[in-house]
Amino acid sequence: MTDYLVGIGKHIKEVRKSNKQNISDIAQLAEVSNGLISRIENGRTIPSLPVLLNIINALNVEVAEFFKGIPQTSNSNFIISRKEDNTVIEKEDEAVGFTYKHIFSKQISSLGFETVLLEVAPNSKREKVTTDAFEFKYILSGECSYIIGEEEVLLKEGDSLFFDGRIPHVPINRGAETSKMLVIYFFV
Repeated sequence: MTDYLVGIGKHIKEVRKSNKQNISDIAQLAEVSNGLISRIENGRTIPSLPVLLNIINALNVEVAEFFKGIPQTSNSNFIISRKEDNTVIEKEDEAVGFTYKHIFSKQISSLGFETVLLEVAPNSKREKVTTDAFEFKYILSGECSYIIGEEEVLLKEGDSLFFDGRIPHVPINRGAETSKMLVIYFFV
């Protein structure tokens, strides 16, 4: 059932994009924040029923029709995430030079996780952020400094990092090439 609920956010995003609406359009019509729409679409939160109905109304779709478009889960022993299904995550925060691409997520009992590919361009800019997850980073290419709280650590290709995302943090790329990293968020 949880997979079905997480699929709601993905379907909201698909319908919104097919309608050529942006996050702000939906948020304004549904009378919620841009950040809430972003978190719902990216599977980080599940809306209450009244909020969900407001969002469906903002999408200009009939409720029954909306739910027909949500994919059903299978009882398979494995999960495949195809490259062509990867989507760019639209962040609610102003960030220059950051590209988050959703590549995989799953809810397993009480542990939820999400996997993204993060590209941090040279001279990227963003304030520190927090997440409601433990974060694992693996540097695929380039190098990137991570500021966690008041500490800074330089990560190079092949290095990994695990920390509590509730501590304010930000990656900074002071190098000449884009840094690419695999990021896994563990929601507990």
